Amino acid sequence: MTPDSNRAPEGSAPTQRKSIRWLLVAAAVTLVALLAGVFAVAMRAPGAADGAQQNDYQGRPGINKPTADLLSMDTLASDGTVRAPKFDLTNEDGSALTLARFKGDVIVLTFNDDQCADLCALFAQDVIAADHDLSANARKHIAFVSINANPYYPSTAAVQTWTNQHGLAHLDNWYFGTGTPKQLAAAAHAYAVNIQLDPATKSVAHGTEIFIIKPNGTDADIADFGTQDADTAPFSHGLAVLANDALPSSEQAHVAGKNLPAALPGGTEIGDTPAPVSGPALGSAAGNAASAATTTTSSASDHGEYTVLDFWSSTCTACASQLDAAEAEHTELGNKVDFLGVDVDDSPTKGRATMAAHHLTFPVLSDAKGTQAARFQASDLPYTVILSPTGKVLVRHPGVFTQEELDYVLRTVDDKLPMPSD
Repeated sequence: MTPDSNRAPEGSAPTQRKSIRWLLVAAAVTLVALLAGVFAVAMRAPGAADGAQQNDYQGRPGINKPTADLLSMDTLASDGTVRAPKFDLTNEDGSALTLARFKGDVIVLTFNDDQCADLCALFAQDVIAADHDLSANARKHIAFVSINANPYYPSTAAVQTWTNQHGLAHLDNWYFGTGTPKQLAAAAHAYAVNIQLDPATKSVAHGTEIFIIKPNGTDADIADFGTQDADTAPFSHGLAVLANDALPSSEQAHVAGKNLPAALPGGTEIGDTPAPVSGPALGSAAGNAASAATTTTSSASDHGEYTVLDFWSSTCTACASQLDAAEAEHTELGNKVDFLGVDVDDSPTKGRATMAAHHLTFPVLSDAKGTQAARFQASDLPYTVILSPTGKVLVRHPGVFTQEELDYVLRTVDDKLPMPSD
């Protein structure tokens, strides 16, 4: 597990930034400590709708304030004299990986643990989505470069295996560098990324900064990944905008995707407090099939607990592993977190059969016409939404959540749940 070691323990609330990131020796640049909070809603102020802030944020027509906050974004007031630190590593394919290799290109630089199955795995999904949002021409001039944060597994085979496991192998502009423990430590030190080592378990905790480096090798922006990057679509759009904006104006192009809207009463976006989800119950924690007259609700304020909404369908192949992960996490956490499944576009018979096949013990309601899924814009199944104890949307995650990822996010947002290492 790899939480940002520049933060207070992520089970604490509220989390405060404790260090200024990227300590480059330059009087011309002053980095301001970021806002408090590890998830987007803690950093967002309610206000006008998305369109009211869409036109400009720090001179950027493609990104708005809520999206910038989601990225924990800092724009550096650099005059072009502060250069990104050099690194001398080996790419996963055995070729040299240096800063000079990308001269003339934008670099999106991060540090990732090649043994990580939770936070870094979430970020891998963001990279894939961000690359998709970029134009074909922009992709030729933007490199997503990651440096191995785990000196206990420094081989090229280890970083290549991680790349393959997390679906990044098909990206021509993805690079995962590694080296000797001394080289990796030097790279982390140069970028002031905190790496904490645990020799007993051969595990690490590392900083989660995202450095946007211009084609001339100077810094542009610093962002951050963490629990909030589980909100893949807006996070990835914002990341793509930052990379695109660092290109020369002649190479910039339209970035697909959309910004994070501002919170709206009754809405279902991050920061919103939606009306409770309700419908005919397929079953309950007791495992009993319920009649169509029985209803259940997702309103976390009813129970004072965090709630996981799991949208799925019997016809969705990827939903199978998602249901197994949700059930395993529900079993592990017991009644500390509420789980509610939403069976989309299924007959009750098919829904109950799927529940039985995956031995689900948490309540599931039938959304036979997709009404609730449409309200939450859960167009791609599986889809996970996490609500606060007051019913506020904290996380929206399209696609499969592994148990490790789900567990990490839940233990991060809920300060009553200790991190596994505690």
